[in-house]
Amino acid sequence: MQKKPSIAWQLGTLLSPVSSHSDSWLETDDFDPNLGMMAGITPMNPMMPGLGIVPAPLSQDVPVVKEIIHCKSCTLFPPNPNLPPPATRERPPGCKTVFVGGLPENATEQLIMEALRQFAEEFTVDKALFLSGYRIRLGSSTDKKDTGRLHVDFAQARDDLYEWECRQRMLAREERHRRKMEEDRLRPPSPPPIVHYSEHECSQLGDKIKDDGKFPEAVRVLLTWLERGEVNRRNANNFYSMIQSSNSHIRRLMSEKSQHEKEMEEAKEKFKTALAGILAQ
Repeated sequence: MQKKPSIAWQLGTLLSPVSSHSDSWLETDDFDPNLGMMAGITPMNPMMPGLGIVPAPLSQDVPVVKEIIHCKSCTLFPPNPNLPPPATRERPPGCKTVFVGGLPENATEQLIMEALRQFAEEFTVDKALFLSGYRIRLGSSTDKKDTGRLHVDFAQARDDLYEWECRQRMLAREERHRRKMEEDRLRPPSPPPIVHYSEHECSQLGDKIKDDGKFPEAVRVLLTWLERGEVNRRNANNFYSMIQSSNSHIRRLMSEKSQHEKEMEEAKEKFKTALAGILAQ
């Protein structure tokens, strides 16, 4: 039995044949679809509705009514609605090319372009599968060479996969840039740099240590100077004086804290006594 011719078509802004093959082309192609899964990039399903990539698929609960399609040079007859739908492979990522098999022997490129012209817009690969199972007849001829049963399926085209991978990389770059901008926006501002030790700065720092409002900042500067190793024989006395002043200030704060805690406890006891007297009345 002679095989029906077949062809692969890319559905884009212009309808153009990709290459011609026999019906066994889909079975012998050894292209690996897993090449599209790139490490570090989350794959995006091109079939996902709402992304603006492909139209939302029709609901499975709503039966699709297939009617006779009349073209200028051929007629397409729908398959038996009681038969199961034709089997199709899983759609490769970024697929924009379809395999069309079961063409009549006398079919021409112009005739196929006419039949598929309605699917010549971008991202209409799913609509092209609508023709799978249709019987095609050239003109009004009943010759076997002028008839055939179409089989439309997703094709594995390297160009489609390459474009899809490029788009995934672009989206990943945009996402990384967006996250970096967000992290930079939320990052707290860096503290001002701490000046290096000098006689003038040492004199000012001594006054800040004695000021309750500026004491925390002054202690941070003093610790930074010590960590930097800016202590030497010439300024050791100055550092000793600043450390002694800091220690005295801390001891005074601890004493005040203890005094305040004691006053707080006394106030609580007075409040309890007064409250008990009020309740007793």
